[in-house]
Amino acid sequence: MTAEELSKVIIKGMEEKKASDILLMDLRHIKNSVTDFFVICSGNSDTQLDAISDSIEEQVIKAGDKGPWRNEGKSGRNWILMDYVDVVAHIFLKDKREFYGLEDLWGDAKVTRIG
Repeated sequence: MTAEELSKVIIKGMEEKKASDILLMDLRHIKNSVTDFFVICSGNSDTQLDAISDSIEEQVIKAGDKGPWRNEGKSGRNWILMDYVDVVAHIFLKDKREFYGLEDLWGDAKVTRIG
């Protein structure tokens, strides 16, 4: 599966659990970027963050890929990071997303708002 295809599957997983403010950031043309795409979304509660994370993993596996190479933040439940190497999903509580300002750090990226 290409990185673009994987990012679409991740977005589907986010949408399944009503994630808000979904953003696709294309980092492929940014020098020294750590991945090809960031997919970022917000949730309203730690329970919703867990549900979004589980949904992403289910959708990716259903699409024929495997689980994330690395998964962080599930215990803290403010920001869950799911690293699929070429695509990294970031699931934030709304206030934490604003605090970290990930979109601003990668200002040169091509950004697509979903929904």
